[in-house]
Amino acid sequence: MILVTGATGLVGSHLLVQLLQENEEVKALFRSEKQIEKVKNVFAFYNQTALFDKIQWVKGDITDIPSLEIAFVNITHVYHCAALISFDPSDEDELRKINIEGTANIVNCCIDFGVKKLCHVSSIAALGNPKEYETTITEETEWNPEELHSDYAITKYGAEMEVWRGHQEGLEVVIVNPGVIFGYGFPKKGSDVIIQSVKKGLSFYTKGNIGIVSVDDVVKSMMQLMKSDSNGERYTLVGENISTKDLLDFIAEELKLKKPTIEASKWMTSFAWRMDWLISKLLNRKRKLTRSTANASHTATTFDTSKIEGALNFTFQKKESYLKAILQMNQ
Repeated sequence: MILVTGATGLVGSHLLVQLLQENEEVKALFRSEKQIEKVKNVFAFYNQTALFDKIQWVKGDITDIPSLEIAFVNITHVYHCAALISFDPSDEDELRKINIEGTANIVNCCIDFGVKKLCHVSSIAALGNPKEYETTITEETEWNPEELHSDYAITKYGAEMEVWRGHQEGLEVVIVNPGVIFGYGFPKKGSDVIIQSVKKGLSFYTKGNIGIVSVDDVVKSMMQLMKSDSNGERYTLVGENISTKDLLDFIAEELKLKKPTIEASKWMTSFAWRMDWLISKLLNRKRKLTRSTANASHTATTFDTSKIEGALNFTFQKKESYLKAILQMNQ
């Protein structure tokens, strides 16, 4: 039997559909009844509402060990999709608790309950830092602790360390590092924030690059890796390396909206994140731009996906095939 953590999130919900289509027995971890409704909508999107009732829902939390002990009964394989995504420095403690401690709990339960294999969903944010003369990031690029990283990136890297610890203790593991994931069902969260910003009339863009991928490709590669002999490996999942400007222009064109026309230079984003810090203090609201995200918006590196392509003979979808469909639903 398979356990999916983060089952009410973007990757987890789409993963449930694909697993049940292959007649797998699945337990899904959830924290709130309200979130389950979003999963039902994803099943409806795929015209698979009948399969939704086959999910064995288990209320629990990756930071609550007693609830995990109940969820892990009779489990043979685990897809660990649960994580907190936030770039607000005020969320540091919660990021550490969920992303690092929560993953440590999952790894420990996998070992204690004799789970055969764990697939951990990480992020390209946890990949290494290229040297000055390098322009491409691979799975082997070394993490430099001296570089500026967001708390999210640090905690996703820390989560990977917990997975590698489990591997050293005999647990079979694979790690996937997706880029920015686009998929149906979760408005105003994750990648949809980019779409909504264009809809609101975004005027500025930066010259940085961004790695994007469809949720279907993420899910398919995860399932194939779990069925493969791959063990103790990590894989970058990026369907396309694209400039931020080209991505924003593509979204604007499909929505028949105005494209951003003003290039935001480094000094402009440097000023912007400082102003955002001040406003967040005055209004007691979440940060929208931080120093680390401002710096990242100017990064021109690309991500090499030859490892996953070679291991699985995998071909990623281009944005024209999946992003167009998502944008049509946003019109």
